[in-house]
Amino acid sequence: DELQAACDASELGFQEIVKAMPAAVAHHRGERVLEAAFFTKARTEGNDVGYTTIAAGGAHACVLHWIRNDGTVNNGELVLVDAGVEMDSFYTADITRTLPVNGKFSPAQRALYMLVYEAQLAGFAAVKPGATFRSINIAAQKVLAQGLFDMGVLPCSVEESMQPDMGLHRRWTLHGVSHMLGMDVHDCQHARQEAYLDGVLAEGMVLTVEPGLYIQPDDELFPAEYRGIGIRIEDDVVVTKDGCRNLSESLPRHPDEIEAWMVKFK
Repeated sequence: DELQAACDASELGFQEIVKAMPAAVAHHRGERVLEAAFFTKARTEGNDVGYTTIAAGGAHACVLHWIRNDGTVNNGELVLVDAGVEMDSFYTADITRTLPVNGKFSPAQRALYMLVYEAQLAGFAAVKPGATFRSINIAAQKVLAQGLFDMGVLPCSVEESMQPDMGLHRRWTLHGVSHMLGMDVHDCQHARQEAYLDGVLAEGMVLTVEPGLYIQPDDELFPAEYRGIGIRIEDDVVVTKDGCRNLSESLPRHPDEIEAWMVKFK
């Protein structure tokens, strides 16, 4: 119940981010305008933010854990916001949305976004009692690797890249796709590997599913229109008897839904 409340409060915070987008575009530190919009809602709907908000405009999204938030927010670019409301109980949400600043995805932005979206769906499908924690990462990363192969940038087969000692797709995926969630944002992160990465999921556990794809500004393997785009989609799910339930489901994820949702708050 507390984690659901945290996700619901975080949704309100993301609504404030969309409302603040024009002010962010007009400000020389637009990222901080968005950070402040979420923070205000976190303080009124909960106790605080659960961690330092990432508000990464444009190519800053390609820097993991960009928390300087001192850059501009520009029409035609994406902004990646990783933020969560912490409730008075200290349980916290951890949600990421990547939004088109002007409310519309470009063809290149949409193509990369849909690849991450499909990877997240694969991650969701892997979450169920009896599955290993590691299997979520494998399921989502395989979709990303296949997409990179189809785009002609992966210099080996998907099967080769998915080998533990290879992982060439990780040049663009950069991080794992899940962690446990509770009173700590990265709950149980100091647990032994056999209990965490190699552990088995059980009903009632809460974790994130958060694939990402990051094309650095100077990555000449990609056409120019893809460079400098960083995308992550992160939701909080609880393991159920036969799968999982997305606690942050009400916050749009599909690009069509995001575009329609943003219109409501602009």
